[in-house]
Amino acid sequence: MPVFVILIVLSLSFYVFYKIKFFQAKKPMEKQWISTKSSIALGLFVFFFGLNQLFLFRSTVSLIVGIIFILIGAGSSWAGYKAYKHYYPLAVKEAEESR
Repeated sequence: MPVFVILIVLSLSFYVFYKIKFFQAKKPMEKQWISTKSSIALGLFVFFFGLNQLFLFRSTVSLIVGIIFILIGAGSSWAGYKAYKHYYPLAVKEAEESR
């Protein structure tokens, strides 16, 4: 399905973008905050890849692999979101203090 391919490429692009920003960041909380965003993007990449597997191939192995990828991707995105909510106020506070 072309929709999943677009979502896979987009989430992979965001992952690479945030990883580059991670290495450019100087402040520790800002680095952690950016790292959580890249974790969310990587989780979405794995999730959409698993969804694509379910629709692309109709074998038992691809069904199992797709379900595993969906579960891992959803868990990684959820954990990244929880970490994002934790680090965002700390990164804002760090940015305000450095002014």
